[in-house]
Amino acid sequence: MGERSKILIIGGTGSIGKFVLEASVKSGHPTFALFRESTISDSIKGKIVEGFKNSGVTILIGDLNDHESLVKAIKQVDVVISTVGRSQLTDQVKIVVAIKEAGNVKRFLPSEYGIDVDRDRAVEPAKSVTETKAQIRRAVEAQGIPYTYVTSYYFASYSLSTLIQPGATAPPRDKVIILGDGNVNAVFNCDHDIATYTIKAVDDPRTLNKILYIKPPKNIYSFNDLVSLWEKKIGKTLEKEYVPEEQILKQIAEAPNYISKFLLSLNHSIFVNGGHTNEIDPTFGVEASELYPEVEYKTVEEYLHQFV
Repeated sequence: MGERSKILIIGGTGSIGKFVLEASVKSGHPTFALFRESTISDSIKGKIVEGFKNSGVTILIGDLNDHESLVKAIKQVDVVISTVGRSQLTDQVKIVVAIKEAGNVKRFLPSEYGIDVDRDRAVEPAKSVTETKAQIRRAVEAQGIPYTYVTSYYFASYSLSTLIQPGATAPPRDKVIILGDGNVNAVFNCDHDIATYTIKAVDDPRTLNKILYIKPPKNIYSFNDLVSLWEKKIGKTLEKEYVPEEQILKQIAEAPNYISKFLLSLNHSIFVNGGHTNEIDPTFGVEASELYPEVEYKTVEEYLHQFV
């Protein structure tokens, strides 16, 4: 195996960014992270950045709106990984332009980490987020930039930690709300494993210009199966309330704020429209647990056990 690529991570203080940075360092990649001055001086985020620095990450100062700083940072690395949040997805066009100008990047991984955006049928407002991510894909391809798109499906920290119950802080003990008929399969992955698979892919020729689907077989569950597993763990049968599609769509329309609307529309896409059930086409997609069987991913059953 040759020398490991130098990796630049943009958005490293975000929810998945922290894990990707950690996985990069742990894998022995020379790891760089781009932060704004305001992030470094922030009382909370500044401590996170200091922790990265102490672990061996090279801290670079720059901004997506400062083209010169972006190009300068990109010229120091081989691979660029974006983990920016929802509010900065559109700004990734600036990363694409800077990568094209720098001319040295072997791989770009834009911020997706969810449903396969070219094969989703979400309603608003999740639809707009999905379309934005798809537009970034098209911008990458139009510029001829080598890429890997990561489709990680549902973060366990967002879903399994509450069993997808609105407003909950832990899995339910008495009553559970099930979206749709509960029979549609979804995929649930631990944040740490998503990051590990992402870093595994950066130097792998099998993932070049492909979609990396993180779809390990032990993490595919329908809502009904998930509830059944949880009931076995706690030794109790829960009261079940099924929410039909018409009611979910009504809840989206009447939700009091954007976040509520977004989460409802995302879950509608997953548990009603089957957003996680797409077959992997080998002409453009590969599956992470098949490529990297050495990764001991955390299963849904193992993840839920911590809440028993």
